[in-house]
Amino acid sequence: MKALVLEEVKKLSLRDFPVSETVGPDDVKIAIKACGICGSDIHYYTHGRIGDFIVNEPMILGHEASGTVLEVGANVKNVKIGDKVCMEPGIPNFKSVETLKGMYNLDPAVRFWATPPIHGCLRETVVHPASLTFKLPDNVSFHEGALVEPVAIGVWAAKKARIAPGDIALVIGGGTIGIVTALAAESSGCSKVYIADIKKGKLEFINQHYHDKLETIDLNQTDITSYLNNKGVKGVDVVFEATGSAKVFEKICSYLVPGGRMVLIGMPAGPVPLDVVAMQIKELSIETIFRYVNIYPLVINMITSGKLNVKPLITKLYPFADALAAFDYAATLPEKDVKIMIDL
Repeated sequence: MKALVLEEVKKLSLRDFPVSETVGPDDVKIAIKACGICGSDIHYYTHGRIGDFIVNEPMILGHEASGTVLEVGANVKNVKIGDKVCMEPGIPNFKSVETLKGMYNLDPAVRFWATPPIHGCLRETVVHPASLTFKLPDNVSFHEGALVEPVAIGVWAAKKARIAPGDIALVIGGGTIGIVTALAAESSGCSKVYIADIKKGKLEFINQHYHDKLETIDLNQTDITSYLNNKGVKGVDVVFEATGSAKVFEKICSYLVPGGRMVLIGMPAGPVPLDVVAMQIKELSIETIFRYVNIYPLVINMITSGKLNVKPLITKLYPFADALAAFDYAATLPEKDVKIMIDL
């Protein structure tokens, strides 16, 4: 089938690629209709590896997708042929200790699309477990369906934050994940959500599309403490760290009220400075996330109801025939774009 293949570092091709997949009794076959480009896709394209995951042979990219069901296995009840669906890209060992504990996202044997050596979904069709395939309502587009995957990270972070009605939140980092986390926090009941970054393009995007929900802090002009003090805010209830920058941790405790929570989303390259005493004297708590667990139905409900408006996040569309140009553009890390998507 036609697929977008990473042949080697900085070399992509759109070509016929042999993929052997059989629809088992618990599987579905899906025609891919839309797929977002993730930062991990770009990193594999430009560097050929992420940590210990190394591209040693040609690999199909893409893991943020939606499509139409073409075929269903004998045991499948949750979807039918013709349904519009989105898919969780990580397939765990359903009998592992982690899965049985309800933490299938932590299964070390998970087979995650476009993570070497597992092929991704930027291809004509995929076969996928029905249990990880979710029907989309009529008012949710294929593009919005493809966004469920990255939005799931933000909603999972908001859930781990134990948000109470009226909480004030601060998101540090205005990239795609920072934005969806901020939107998830606002949709989950926060009365105010601040989002801080140094990238003017991202801040302009947020101010243009979400000024009624989020308040930006331009770190080129002020620091977080000064900004909050000028607003009469003595501290926030929740801080979401979405940069992975070690420098952020130097002052992160100071932004929180006593009993506040921090949720760590970004992944630092190494150890970070965290003031344990500062945490203790405020009795702060830390939550961490790694992808998400059983959150797709909630995300779909939030999008369907209009509680979470993700349409503005889709800032550029490319047809599948121009997938190489899409990746070349995405690799420039354009500040004013959030989600670049490919139509199949």
